[in-house]
Amino acid sequence: MSRPTSCCLPSLRRDSPAAHVKAPMPCPEFSRVAMCRINAGDFVMGAQDADGWPDDGEGPVRVVQLDGFWIDACCVSNREFARFVQATGYCTVAEQVGWSCVFHLALTKSLQPRRDLWRPLDSPWWLAVDGAHWRCPQGPASSLEGLDNHPVVHVAWEDAQAYAAWAGKRLPTEAEWEKAARGGLPSSRYPWGDDLHQEGKHHCNIWQGAFPSHNDCTDGYFTTAPVDAFSANDYGLYNCSGNVWEWCSDYWSARWHCEQAPHTRVNPQGPDLGESRVIKGGSYLCHASYCNRYRLAARTHCAPGMSSAHLGFRCAASEP
Repeated sequence: MSRPTSCCLPSLRRDSPAAHVKAPMPCPEFSRVAMCRINAGDFVMGAQDADGWPDDGEGPVRVVQLDGFWIDACCVSNREFARFVQATGYCTVAEQVGWSCVFHLALTKSLQPRRDLWRPLDSPWWLAVDGAHWRCPQGPASSLEGLDNHPVVHVAWEDAQAYAAWAGKRLPTEAEWEKAARGGLPSSRYPWGDDLHQEGKHHCNIWQGAFPSHNDCTDGYFTTAPVDAFSANDYGLYNCSGNVWEWCSDYWSARWHCEQAPHTRVNPQGPDLGESRVIKGGSYLCHASYCNRYRLAARTHCAPGMSSAHLGFRCAASEP
């Protein structure tokens, strides 16, 4: 099966200016209170689902050994990112370049997208919007009112790295992310099991209806949901399927974990070089009719200088 254009990723690219942090000192309040401890040990990584995307490198199914680590229970929220910006004066990549990508149905109606970029041909539901950034997620006329506990979006990989360094943490590796997201359920498709609507209930925030024209919001949300929406998995992590894509530390490769085995089976860090970074988890735009990458083994990638209205992150920390 060939890899489709992902509904969740605008194909536009942009140069990313050097990140600017006034005071890159770690936050003195760092603690692991809102983090989950993941014990050292093996887990089963990857999948070869019939509806998966082999060209993404989801397989083979393999046993991976990891040291113990900590990971945030939730994605970083707007409230938490605002504390970081207030403490450091940080300016995100989207703010520096002046635009970011907004989903077409969420754009503030009074605004128009940039005419020099406008819509990517292979994903026309994305609009390049001047003035869209983390404080104005749907364009410059929007705000964070009522969204304090929603995941921060319009964050490039460099932005996520800067926040993690300030917080005394780091971004998780892809293997760490997947082990934590599985919650101890071996080979499951989702954090809660194998059925998307287990017991007839919605367990995640993904597209409901006909993508990309109509979202009936039967899961309760049109765009982002609160970072602690729905139930946590058995390790205590929230929203590992849907809501927002999450940056990982690894460079992207669809073949590295096959070509470099067995070196990729113990604390894998990803390739040494690459042009894009791994993202995991899917988002509120994923739908089975087009992009079912809200499965735990699913993976894709994004240029590190790119941002959009459904791309966020959570942090990890190594054991002392």
